[in-house]
Amino acid sequence: MTELRKRMLEELQLRNYSPETQRTYIAAVARFARHFGKSPDKLGAEEIRAYQLHLLKEKEVAWSTLGLDLCALKFLYSKVLHQPWVVEKAANPKVPRMLPTVLSREEVVRLLDSTVNLKHRAVLGTLYSTGMRAAELRQLKVSDIDGPRRLVFIRHGKGGRQRYVMLSTQLRDILRAYWRWRKPQDWLFPSAQRPSHPLDVSAIRKICHAAGKRAGMPRRVYPHLFRHSFASHLLEDGVNLRRIQVLMGHASIKTTAKYLLISQQTVQETVSPLDRLSLNRPQLPDGDGRRR
Repeated sequence: MTELRKRMLEELQLRNYSPETQRTYIAAVARFARHFGKSPDKLGAEEIRAYQLHLLKEKEVAWSTLGLDLCALKFLYSKVLHQPWVVEKAANPKVPRMLPTVLSREEVVRLLDSTVNLKHRAVLGTLYSTGMRAAELRQLKVSDIDGPRRLVFIRHGKGGRQRYVMLSTQLRDILRAYWRWRKPQDWLFPSAQRPSHPLDVSAIRKICHAAGKRAGMPRRVYPHLFRHSFASHLLEDGVNLRRIQVLMGHASIKTTAKYLLISQQTVQETVSPLDRLSLNRPQLPDGDGRRR
């Protein structure tokens, strides 16, 4: 590990960035350095601009990825190298706000029922039943499952925010069967290759992708798809936004409110103001329908 990489990791840890963010930022800066074959402390604003154009035009990365890479470089130059002027004029891409994709309830049933591996079924069931992120799920411990009180404790939430979510009866039964089979002692979902470590997020993604293929899903299945579906289905069941915000661990209710945009049931059940007006019934026109 280079001295600069070590220093950046220490600065991320001192500011209590999540392990996932630490890995993401370190990897983004490493890609930037490899592209030019130089240490980032030997590069400047023009190289950042050229790199952004390279990512956009040649790599064709998503706008969100471009923005994330810029966040990593801003952290490096501002907090580690103490050279904020290097990134102060860097192009900050406007990320299009896309509506989240959600699964139907029938699709969730297909995904779970087609998953024979009990560990994988427990992973999928936990994602959907609790709405937690993949990074939160991987750090669940056996002791975080409170069966008697029907609670799941999320100790490593985004931004360091801890919270409780409900433990559904069906998830409790799945987890009990899984525990009797594998008997995990510390991590609820340990890595198969390294039992003393939790599952990697990449392994959770593979579990979701494989489940989607088995179920014959027309689109790729990924962990966050279950989180979006959790929130959308709760909203359709009449759970208020504030409660969903707490369960999701959102810092702002504005983030939670986006699920109002994708809830078809909410839209269908909303009465149009036109339907509250007393209008004469339309009459079939004579001839070409033009007034004489």
